[in-house]
Amino acid sequence: MKLVPVEESIGMLLAHDMTEIIPGKSKCAAFKKGHMIIKEDIARLLTMGKEHIGIIEYKEGDIHENDAATRMATAVAGQGIKFSEPSEGKVNLIAEYSGLLKVNYNVLFNINSIDELMVVSLHTDRLIEAETIAGGTRIIPLITDSKKIVEMERLCKDNFPIIQVLPLRKLKVGIVTTGSEVYHKRIEDKFGPVIRDKFEELGCEVMGQIFSTDDEEMITKSINQLIDEGAQIITCTGGMSVDPDDVTPLGIRNTGATVVTYGAPTLPGAMFMLAYKNDIPIVGLPGCVMYAKRTIFDLVIPRIVAGERLKKEDIIKLGHGGLCMGCEPCTFPNCGFGKGGLY
Repeated sequence: MKLVPVEESIGMLLAHDMTEIIPGKSKCAAFKKGHMIIKEDIARLLTMGKEHIGIIEYKEGDIHENDAATRMATAVAGQGIKFSEPSEGKVNLIAEYSGLLKVNYNVLFNINSIDELMVVSLHTDRLIEAETIAGGTRIIPLITDSKKIVEMERLCKDNFPIIQVLPLRKLKVGIVTTGSEVYHKRIEDKFGPVIRDKFEELGCEVMGQIFSTDDEEMITKSINQLIDEGAQIITCTGGMSVDPDDVTPLGIRNTGATVVTYGAPTLPGAMFMLAYKNDIPIVGLPGCVMYAKRTIFDLVIPRIVAGERLKKEDIIKLGHGGLCMGCEPCTFPNCGFGKGGLY
């Protein structure tokens, strides 16, 4: 920063806010840090008693914060992300539509390791609504060396996209409700309505529900029938524990599906199962999904609906942060549930 006469400051950038005091009325920043002085500003500055002002000198290769933030936003934004005009050096990354937010957090770490650059985001793998601010970009000082932006852009190009929103597919859902007590109508099915509501929240349609006794052959037959009828995802409810009568996992295995996991490091939801028969996911949902507000369902199923094919590693990562505190009122997804196992 250096001091220059106001009359010689046209085209220069203010190094700090310029406060204007109007006695009995107001005290505010008439000009913000980084403002570029124009001819029309001179008279007002003189009226404010500012005959000399502090300005920032550019060096060759320097880039202003607004230009830097815009270039950074352009570099990180993938599908479903738009961004705002720069304001006070910051650009917001905004969801164009509702969907699943995906953040390449490893590259995000590398970006933020570049001195003076900053890109921030919401947690990855969470559902967000259209127009939600998903992140933001800026540099820490008012100006920085443009070589740093070039380095960041190259990093993003090699790993694109960094931040994106995946649209949710409108899948046809098949439900296999197991349990002899439900099949014989000794008790009312409470699981089916919960699953229907949860999939409707995701924009999916339940195209069929089959009730089965605790018989692995009948469960297998029911799964295959729903697949033949066009189901794009199968959910099996009940019979997921280690009791002798709980044979749902065996019924899933006997379809010939490839099992990704039986068990998940989450509470509620430890007795979760995920398998794929060709490209069709088959999930075994433990009883907690029926009565707990948020469970393994809310951490995994949205990712499947968005088109991800999950691996066992994806499930293992849920252990750090996979404990739901059962808060009242529930603030999910604005809480720590499912957001710890990222690095």
